[in-house]
Amino acid sequence: MKRKGPKPVKRKLLNSYFVSTLSITLLLFLTGLLGYMVFNAKYINDYVRENIGFSLVLDENVRDVDLLKLQKLLAARPEVKSATYVDAETAAQQLEQELGEDFIGFLGYNPLHASIDIKLYAPYTQNDSLVNLEQKFMEYTNVEEVYYQRNLVHLINENTNKIGFILLALGVIMLLIFIALINNTIRLSIYSKRFLINTMQLVGATRSFIRKPFVSKSVIQGLTGALLANVALFGVFSSFNANFSEMVSYATTEVMIPVFGLVFILGALISWLSTRFAVNKFLRLRYDELFN
Repeated sequence: MKRKGPKPVKRKLLNSYFVSTLSITLLLFLTGLLGYMVFNAKYINDYVRENIGFSLVLDENVRDVDLLKLQKLLAARPEVKSATYVDAETAAQQLEQELGEDFIGFLGYNPLHASIDIKLYAPYTQNDSLVNLEQKFMEYTNVEEVYYQRNLVHLINENTNKIGFILLALGVIMLLIFIALINNTIRLSIYSKRFLINTMQLVGATRSFIRKPFVSKSVIQGLTGALLANVALFGVFSSFNANFSEMVSYATTEVMIPVFGLVFILGALISWLSTRFAVNKFLRLRYDELFN
């Protein structure tokens, strides 16, 4: 029976390169998902804030001319994202759908007044800003009352601030863990070539000459992993956006571009730094220390 020879060195190198690239790809993919969560948290936060109901109840005898003028004045304010007129009949229909009962038939008349529903930009939905805006809106002629769910707004502001801080802290911790794992993957790859580095030193190669091919190959490997990670991330983002388009479709492009850029930068930068430090470490070791 013919005895099998050792596995070719070339195949071993290819397998090592494939495994390390795959490891870097998976870690960069997780980094991209983490970045997506952190970046997208702002848009989800803004989405929730900008859909807080804010109604200006109008005087019963307001004229159409005054109503149109008031609506234009409100829409022109820098804090206002949209100003929509809701007549008394439409308001009654909406309330009837919410209650599930015909309250007009019970009362015999419609007690609701026409109103203008206001949606604010997210930066102006803080508690202090809303109090100031409420006072300013009350100064308009034909505005009888300014209504919004104060307790709900306070609860949203408190929770979004807490969630944002926790998510940011978690993101920083996880990013440091991913960077450490990528660094260890590259260091292990360089460790397997420590005798080659020492041999090149023995034949008189300079440190920069030895370091250059390792660094170049590692950066290409990091960029390859980043490209593969971004392809996978694009698939995940597209699927997520298709299923939750009403919430995040408007923010997808703004989120994906910085996340893809972050993955490419981290892939190249971490690979360059880790390889440089690892090669320098083995360049300083004596031959007998390479066995430790």
